Amino acid sequence: MKRKRKNILLENVLVESHAGEGRSLARIEGKVIFIDDAVPGDVVDVRLSRDKKDWAEGRAVHFHTYSSDRVAPFCEHFGTCGGCQWQMLPYEKQLEYKQRQVEDSLQRIGKIPFPVINPIIGAAENRYYRNKVEYTYGNKRFIPSSSFEEIKASGFENMPDSNAAGFHARGFFDKVVDINRCHLQAEPTNAIRLAIKDFVLSKNWEFYDIRQHTGFIRTVQLRLCRSGELMVNIVIAENDETKRRELLDHVAEKFPQITTLLYTINTKFNDSLYDLNPIAYTGKGYVIETLGDFRFKIGPKSFFQTNTKQAERLYEVTRDYAGLTGSETVYDLYCGTGSIGIFLSKMAGKIIGVETVKEAIDDANENAALNGLPHTSFFAGDVIDICDDSFFEAHGKPDVIITDPPRAGMHEKLGAKINEMEARTVVYVSCNPATQARDLNLLGEKYEVTQIQPVDMFPHTLHIENVVQLKLKKDLG
Repeated sequence: MKRKRKNILLENVLVESHAGEGRSLARIEGKVIFIDDAVPGDVVDVRLSRDKKDWAEGRAVHFHTYSSDRVAPFCEHFGTCGGCQWQMLPYEKQLEYKQRQVEDSLQRIGKIPFPVINPIIGAAENRYYRNKVEYTYGNKRFIPSSSFEEIKASGFENMPDSNAAGFHARGFFDKVVDINRCHLQAEPTNAIRLAIKDFVLSKNWEFYDIRQHTGFIRTVQLRLCRSGELMVNIVIAENDETKRRELLDHVAEKFPQITTLLYTINTKFNDSLYDLNPIAYTGKGYVIETLGDFRFKIGPKSFFQTNTKQAERLYEVTRDYAGLTGSETVYDLYCGTGSIGIFLSKMAGKIIGVETVKEAIDDANENAALNGLPHTSFFAGDVIDICDDSFFEAHGKPDVIITDPPRAGMHEKLGAKINEMEARTVVYVSCNPATQARDLNLLGEKYEVTQIQPVDMFPHTLHIENVVQLKLKKDLG
């Protein structure tokens, strides 16, 4: 072990196993070391960022030997753009580690009895699987340290233009990796991003400066549906009608396959669109996507699962775990735009959706109408406040509860509310097995975990979805 100033470097560390959340781990003299940017089987030097008595964490900064499990990443930008962190692992190995992550979370955090976990459902397509991608335009191009050393050695003669169009560099809010080709979404997504970049450069218009909050072009969002519809929303930071029209006319002419082209003027300090007003320049201002037999209207601010094919698999598992016979009242909590409830609707007597975001409820009601589903109702507000005795009297108590919370999991009061409702079946859909395991502890007061099914929605990333079926203990005897 070397100590230099306050930095601690561990040399020739054998990475032993996967630790969840994309990390690996090693053990040195009984101390657990959590390591970023390495995989089991690598032998590395680790620069520690935290050093506690029983554990430490750090990043691999030098590789002595590589794991035999490694494969060559297929993307030239791997390791710099911050996405697709696991491209160096075969997809089968990624699935193995994700399965283990679910098991470890339930065992370590859940601390309740659970059945054998079903094998993870992998994605049939692990490239070009996203229906939505957002790219950033910035005036601070990220240059990896190795490339910078080469540029420095040449006297900065080959210094690239500072403008970039792509993704934020890992660990930097203000630096953008200039992307040549992204493998997340099918064409024409790369062509559109680059065409906007080239046009703005040809006009000598400024790329956005996130520190100074100046510049013209800011971001672009692309939604490519399997229905064939394509929505593009160009976000600009200046309300300059002449520039705006020139750019939009150029994009519309060059890409006639765009079915709806929008623009959004954003002069805020953040990139969120929730309080902004995207305006349709061409087309109807939204796209139609399909899930199973259902159609969904998706606007520029709508939430919708970004992997359509795997969303179908996820919802099929949810529907199976709900055990519907056609007469049940189903409460869909954290219902968003209503996609899960609508997907289950043909097998249910009634769908009641609850969501805090009013705009999402507006979308849910529109989607229900689009699919001719009069037995679905969606309500904006907090389920803890909404689901009282008068609500139950008006709509019926739930036979089945679907809960699909954000990564932070359910509020403790909601867990208590679900216990109080005593629906015979609860299906918990989670994007974070750790917080799901914590919540299952709370639901364990009234419920028993009966089935578990991991689903991989995001290949080459550390993210994992998990579906758990719970049954009311008193019904199980």
